[in-house]
Amino acid sequence: MAVEHSLVLIKPDAVQRRFIGEIIGRFEQKGLSISAMRFLQATQTHAEAHYAVHRDKPFFGALVSFITSSPLVALIISGDEAVSVIRNMIGPTDGRKAPPGTIRGDFGCSLGANLVHASDSVENAEIEASIWFPNGEGIVDWKICDEAWLDAD
Repeated sequence: MAVEHSLVLIKPDAVQRRFIGEIIGRFEQKGLSISAMRFLQATQTHAEAHYAVHRDKPFFGALVSFITSSPLVALIISGDEAVSVIRNMIGPTDGRKAPPGTIRGDFGCSLGANLVHASDSVENAEIEASIWFPNGEGIVDWKICDEAWLDAD
């Protein structure tokens, strides 16, 4: 089993629309594990660090404004090939084009308010995790008891 860790943000629009439990439930039902979770109001510092790769783009200000507009849930989710599994579960960025069965396809209807963020690589997951969980604070390494039932390779 190639256990990976991914950062997932349940963004302000999903929090305001009361989808926190539904979204976390989907990840758990898939067999992924929550290794860390924080409910917080993102600061300007969090937002600018998280979206640093987009700093020179015209939509940078809108990204920062949106992510700081309301509380969010930051999670570290772990599991077999977690990064790609989670990205498939959330669907394409534009909820209007995301297929049914994905988080964005089932609940999203815009490009900007796209409900969740998920790391796009193991390397970026480490960088992003350090923003939301500095020095590994709050990250718990544990094994679920049904792990053997999920790994049938």
